Amino acid sequence: MDEADASFLAALESATLPPTDFGHHGHLRAGFLYLQRHDFPGACVAMKRAIQAFAASLGKATLYHETMTIAYLALIAERLADEPASIGFEAFLARYPELTRVDYFRRYYPAGELDTPEARATFLLPRPRRDS
Repeated sequence: MDEADASFLAALESATLPPTDFGHHGHLRAGFLYLQRHDFPGACVAMKRAIQAFAASLGKATLYHETMTIAYLALIAERLADEPASIGFEAFLARYPELTRVDYFRRYYPAGELDTPEARATFLLPRPRRDS
């Protein structure tokens, strides 16, 4: 992990990261970096703690979304398994640009399911959408 990545995570974890740096791209970056530091369960715990503390520091403690966080971590982890350990975040995103689309994994969740309190509080297993 380079110095810029370490600084990014330190700022996220200390809740000093500018909110504009933690949009979708920032979430992907944090997930990628936690998966480089930890095994999958450890990355899930670290990411959850960081997001919850960051959101609370902004007065938005209810923003954390368990299903979206775990789903994106799983998508990143699945792709990282096929990559060299030395791959950087931007190179990783260049290889997997679909991850940059906010709605990429929504195909696994019926309309409205991600908007439920249950989806925010606990991970819901994905279900492929059935096209009529």
